[in-house]
Amino acid sequence: MKKFIFPFLLLSLLISSAPSLAGDQQSYGDKVGKKALSSFSNLTTAVLEIPKNIINTTNESNIAYGITGGLFKGVVHTIGRVLTGTVDLITVALPTKPIANPVFVWNKFDIDTSYGDIFQLEEQLQ
Repeated sequence: MKKFIFPFLLLSLLISSAPSLAGDQQSYGDKVGKKALSSFSNLTTAVLEIPKNIINTTNESNIAYGITGGLFKGVVHTIGRVLTGTVDLITVALPTKPIANPVFVWNKFDIDTSYGDIFQLEEQLQ
């Protein structure tokens, strides 16, 4: 009996630890929930673009240009995040890729925000 149990347990461990193809794909609800979360966070934390851009511009140049140029860049990116958050909130039912990169303002804080294609659907695994 013991000779049968060990191989059975080993086989069940291997099968349960193998990645499944169905687990790799996100469901519609997951995609919509992720989009809703990113839209709310972009609407509520867009103001953090101002200190982020002041810090990044100061690190790239000097303090005088960092404060003035970073403030201007921060205001522009704040408006951009609010607009992308609004678009994502209005179109929350469509599972599209995020417009702003990085998705959240606190991710990759030292990288300037960029904006991608609008309404680009997420690709499905075939």
